[in-house]
Amino acid sequence: MRYDLVIFDNDGVLVDSEPISNTILAAYLTELGHPTSYEESIRDYMGSAMHRIHELVQERSGRRLPDDFDDTFHGRVFAAFERELEPVPDAVQVLEKLAADGVPYCVASSGSHERIRVGHRKTGLDRWFDEGRVFSSQDVGRGKPAPDLFLHAAERMGVPPEKCVVVEDSPLGVQAANSAGMDVYGFTAMTPAAKLAGATQLFSDMGELADLLV
Repeated sequence: MRYDLVIFDNDGVLVDSEPISNTILAAYLTELGHPTSYEESIRDYMGSAMHRIHELVQERSGRRLPDDFDDTFHGRVFAAFERELEPVPDAVQVLEKLAADGVPYCVASSGSHERIRVGHRKTGLDRWFDEGRVFSSQDVGRGKPAPDLFLHAAERMGVPPEKCVVVEDSPLGVQAANSAGMDVYGFTAMTPAAKLAGATQLFSDMGELADLLV
C-alpha cells in the first residue's frame, strides 16, 4: 500500500444516501418556496455542509431558510434512512481488505456526527468505525471545499497529508482533497467523470478500489 491512511467520504461512498437525501432536500426547498429539482440538488448541494445550503439559498433568493430548517431536514432524512438506506455495494469488502492488511482508514464527512452514526448503524458499517475514526465538518470551522476537514482527520490519525488518499464522489470533496495536498480517488457511480476531473484517479465500481490503492 502506497498510502498510510485512507480517508473516506461518507455519503455516496460508504452509504448509498445521496439519492435519498437529495430527493428530500429538493422537495423541502421547493416546499419553502425555493423551487429545486432533484438534479439541481445533486448539482448544487451534493457533498456540501449544511451551512453552504443556507448560504446559496440566501445568495440566490435574498431570503434566509427557517431557523428549524436543519432539524426538520435531518428528521426527514433520518426517517428515510431507517426505511431505505443501504451500504454502497462492495464498500464492506473494501473495509475488510484494509482491515486485514492493517491499513489505517477513517471517514471525513460534510454530514453531522449524528447523520454519520444513524447511517452507519442502519447499514452495519458502525462495526468498522469507532469514534476515533469518524470526523465531521462539525469538527472544523469550514466544510468542503476548504481542506480543513481532511487536514483535521489526518492530524488526528497521525499521518502527514502527503501520505493520505481521499475517496470522494463530489467535486467539492475533490477540491478539498487537492487543497489539502492529498491524492484523491474520484468515485463516478453517481457523478459524471468530467465533474471529478481534478482527481488523481477515477473509478466507477467500489469493488475496484482496494486493488487500485496498492
